[in-house]
Amino acid sequence: MISFDIAYFKQVAQDIFHCDSPTGFTKHVIELVKRYVDSYGYESNILNSGALEIFIKGKDSSKMVATSAHCDTLGLMVRSIKPNGTLTLTTLGGPSTPTLDGEYCTVYTRDGRKYTGTILSTSPAVHVFKDANTKSRDIESLEVRLDVEVSSKEDVTKLGIQNGDIVSYDTKFMITDTGFLKSRFIDDKASVVILLMLLKYTSEHNIQFKHDTKLYFVVYEEVGHGASIVDHRISEFVTLDMGCIGLDLAGSEYAVSICAKDSGGPYDYELTSKLIQMAKDNHLDFTVDIFPYYGSDIGAARRAGVDMKGALIGSGVSASHGMERTHLKGIENTLKLIYTYLV
Repeated sequence: MISFDIAYFKQVAQDIFHCDSPTGFTKHVIELVKRYVDSYGYESNILNSGALEIFIKGKDSSKMVATSAHCDTLGLMVRSIKPNGTLTLTTLGGPSTPTLDGEYCTVYTRDGRKYTGTILSTSPAVHVFKDANTKSRDIESLEVRLDVEVSSKEDVTKLGIQNGDIVSYDTKFMITDTGFLKSRFIDDKASVVILLMLLKYTSEHNIQFKHDTKLYFVVYEEVGHGASIVDHRISEFVTLDMGCIGLDLAGSEYAVSICAKDSGGPYDYELTSKLIQMAKDNHLDFTVDIFPYYGSDIGAARRAGVDMKGALIGSGVSASHGMERTHLKGIENTLKLIYTYLV
């Protein structure tokens, strides 16, 4: 069974989480992931979509299986520039917008410049606005205050900022002494690191995969079409993404979640049952759940017409699409289950 190298997880996570990658702006993180993959001795290919694909020859070529994690995250985009020099916003994916009030951010221009700022309510000061504490924090009620001396739309356009520029907000990445990973975008950067750890381990220990395997670092998952680009020859696909926690769900930050159904319907019964049995046989902490308001890269591959069995696993994540948290125990259990499935 694969060992969990906590020090290496922390090292790689630091790199991956600090590389801004809102959906549609993933070139830099894919190049970073590719450098890691190349260092392990695996050949990889950046697809036209921007996703990274790795093919690994297995002991048995009678079928091809696949796994994936998505590198794209939630984010924002400049909708327009206000006459006073602040920026209105539109969402990339589905962030919990009330949690964005007060967050630091970076605006990336099309010509390669970047500027820092703060996302604020349009009624930001309690000494001025009567509704400062009660105003909605939907996206129409948020704006960016740039850290540049600007007071007009003309001032901002002179900086090279225009409609359609990417706005990335800070991760607040932290791993506590008690083993909690606290950060934006654990969905799904924790899984990205898990797959990199798996590749490092199999390379260093010269371990063969059971079957011919395609491994994908996907982009555009947060907008629903990430894994539409996977090889149509695959017969099984187990994707890694976050597990849900809350209400009557069984999910736990300390366990690997195995999803039986999401908003798109049930996952493959036989493959999901196989993963449950593997978790039992290897004494892993796991939960089985339905995710009521959720879609994954399995759905994207299905809609693209891939004839496959599909399943979903991942570490349980608290406060998804907001200030997320999971535990290294959940990450370790997820790593061990995907390793067991693949090798």
